[in-house]
Amino acid sequence: MLTTLIFLPLAGAILLLLLKGREGRRDGLLRWLSLGVSLLVFALTLVVWARFDPSSADYQFVERREWIPAFGISYLVGVDGISLFLLVLTGFLTPIALLSSWASVHRRFAEFAAFLLALESAMLGVFVSLDLFLFYLFWDAMLIPMYFLIGMWGYERRIYAAVKFILYTAAGSILMLVAIIGLGSLHYSATGEYSFELQALQEIPIPPNLEFWFFLAFTLAFAIKVPLFPFHTWLPDAHVEAPTAGSVILAGVLLKMGTYGLVRFSFPLFPDAALFFAPYLAVLAVVGIVYGALVSMVQPDLKKLVAYSSVSHLGFVVLGITALNVQGVQGAVYQMLAHGVSTGGLFLLVGMLSDRRHTRLIAEFGGLKAVMPRLVAAFMIITLASIGLPGLNGFVGEFLIVLGAFRWDPRYAAVAVLGVILSAVYMLWMFQRVNYGTITEDENAALPDLTRREGWVIGPTVAAAVLMGVLPGLFLRPMQPSVERLLQRVSREAVVTAPASSGAGLQAGPVPHAPIRETAGR
Repeated sequence: MLTTLIFLPLAGAILLLLLKGREGRRDGLLRWLSLGVSLLVFALTLVVWARFDPSSADYQFVERREWIPAFGISYLVGVDGISLFLLVLTGFLTPIALLSSWASVHRRFAEFAAFLLALESAMLGVFVSLDLFLFYLFWDAMLIPMYFLIGMWGYERRIYAAVKFILYTAAGSILMLVAIIGLGSLHYSATGEYSFELQALQEIPIPPNLEFWFFLAFTLAFAIKVPLFPFHTWLPDAHVEAPTAGSVILAGVLLKMGTYGLVRFSFPLFPDAALFFAPYLAVLAVVGIVYGALVSMVQPDLKKLVAYSSVSHLGFVVLGITALNVQGVQGAVYQMLAHGVSTGGLFLLVGMLSDRRHTRLIAEFGGLKAVMPRLVAAFMIITLASIGLPGLNGFVGEFLIVLGAFRWDPRYAAVAVLGVILSAVYMLWMFQRVNYGTITEDENAALPDLTRREGWVIGPTVAAAVLMGVLPGLFLRPMQPSVERLLQRVSREAVVTAPASSGAGLQAGPVPHAPIRETAGR
């Protein structure tokens, strides 16, 4: 099932390019074909969710095939409670992103949709890979379609933004590749054979000095992807210059690969180093929370405001992970999903306004409530979800993260709460300037309200924001066993000392590790 899920979008992308080359093939057929493939993938993610056993911490739907046996590289995929909903989120946002582009992408739509579907394949592969070599393959494959989406269908400075995006991400990825090769070599030294399987690598002893540097190599790659302050400078350019669909996928899914990588690889593979560096990561997280909120407050451009808000919101996710308790980590995983829905919705709404006015400057709007009440109503719900209003999705994740941070160290929780207040300030101030007051620009007086197609685009995100806020247990229950298993691996009861200048000296007590069984789901 997972193999079908991964490669179905890629097959759809190839089919689009083949059909595009035939004479007389209408553009409308290709649009419906791309949407149909993405909806089918979303349906498959729901099937995986329905068949998933929420009481088990084991990897489910596991598929294992030897790939390059001489080097211990295998095709190994599986799903647990942490990766399950990231699959669903990817399947959910891709058809919405495609549908949002029907009126804004007028040239080479077949290529545009093919790159978007290929990107979906790579993202799904990242979330299910349990072999580090396979994970790295999907991780780097994701860069190519996003590079072309920004560089070919973006705005004025699209080439600069695309090159900056790929250089930043590739720089971190190279260091991670070196660490992956090092882990495989360590497994060979310990057992006499190579292996890059996550579970096998967790069982081998890693010298403290190597664990220190391996953790930094992995975490730097993931911190750039998050992006964690101060590695965030590529994000505003990529968001502002990307087409609407690119911004939705970038904010909704791609940024989550960084935080997912911390939970799946950095912390369980290197628990002693993770315990040592967790306070430092938490400091960067809370600085990013406040910094992102303050910078968002002064942005004149709607898209750049939402982009910097992602720096703030994802700081919460990193803080929850570093708290290393059930509330913090569970809240972090939940906030990944909530941020994908609400920030993806904000980029959709900004794209709708930009398509109408061909500007994203806040000063160019005002009084839209009287002109397009339906669009403003959706805008209001998504805005309130983004700032964490109780009853909507943003509240649950932020509440659990702050609770987990408070149980760990109240000082981090105090600064994080300041970020919540600042978030309400800049988001509500932006909403008021865009939608209330008098109409000062003549162009705003005749803007059309939400169309039927746009209703199908923004309606599901509004519904998802409400569903996640009203029924959080539907999402929290399946992820709890996997979170508890992670915390068994990374225990704060270990004693950690600072490494010496050579990188050695990282010491810790024994870390409990429960064996992982592989199950096939219900």
